[in-house]
Amino acid sequence: MHRTSGLVTATGLHTILGANGVVGRALSQELTAHGVPLRQVARHPTGESASDEVVRADLLDARATDRAVAGSEVAYLLVGLPYVTAVWRAEWPRLMANVIDACVRHNTRLVFFDNVYAYGAVRGPIREDTPFNPCSRKGEVRARVATSVLDAMRSQQLRAQIVRSADFYYAGSHGSTTSLLNAVVFDRLRAGQAAQWLGSPDVPHSFTYGTDIARSLAWLAMRPEYDGQSWHALTSGEQRSGRELVALAAELLGRPATVRNAPRWMVRLLGLVQPALREQVEMLYQFEQPYVFSSGKLERASGLAPTSYRAGFTEALRPTPV
Repeated sequence: MHRTSGLVTATGLHTILGANGVVGRALSQELTAHGVPLRQVARHPTGESASDEVVRADLLDARATDRAVAGSEVAYLLVGLPYVTAVWRAEWPRLMANVIDACVRHNTRLVFFDNVYAYGAVRGPIREDTPFNPCSRKGEVRARVATSVLDAMRSQQLRAQIVRSADFYYAGSHGSTTSLLNAVVFDRLRAGQAAQWLGSPDVPHSFTYGTDIARSLAWLAMRPEYDGQSWHALTSGEQRSGRELVALAAELLGRPATVRNAPRWMVRLLGLVQPALREQVEMLYQFEQPYVFSSGKLERASGLAPTSYRAGFTEALRPTPV
């Protein structure tokens, strides 16, 4: 690695495992801007720029995972499995074992992009030293997977970082349901419909801007001295309720700030006929009490500031060129 204009820039290959999703695209743009050579890996990958190497691989296959990682200085694990508990239980441990084994074998640093489910219901700010206390089946899976990375780091077999974000939002409208704000707030307001909200719209809920996730992942990946630690991606410290976030989005779009909320009993009822909502029921605790995510550790280490909600929403809601 070398240092240019205050930025640490990688000279080796960086591989994105689980490429082409919202976070993968944002990270690719960030790394390409820093001159980092990229390999995009997925079951059906596409390159984000002409110079990208594109590799088709199923990470549930150990040999395919090994080939995908080989020759990489850094590998980012950004995989999103179908949001089904049975799939997570069957596939996450196997996938993670394949990735860890490949990274150890090829002396590749791993940056694992995780979520907050392992923490469970937290009273007060969610920080990196918050103990794992999952209160959902999905949280139990994520705790098991994260613990396997932590154990490999502690044994000094694996050089890695775990980076977590809050629920995230992103620029543009991709017809994706990976973001609550995009799917049931931004897209619905754009269509002239009332925004929807799970749980209570009157408690604070943190959201991380997708661009800030990419900035955080790239900054940390360039700094091996921060290996062996867990980090939280840059996230605005403003404590805004769901209703306030909807009001901000409506203001920027020039739409009425109408919110329809779905309490737990309604989500349970709808879940009888909609499998996607049935999978959400166990996670509703995140929307029924304050969900305050802290990125102070990374802010202090990097000197970087998270994007404010007003600035992030303004970018996210800007019309997409046709």
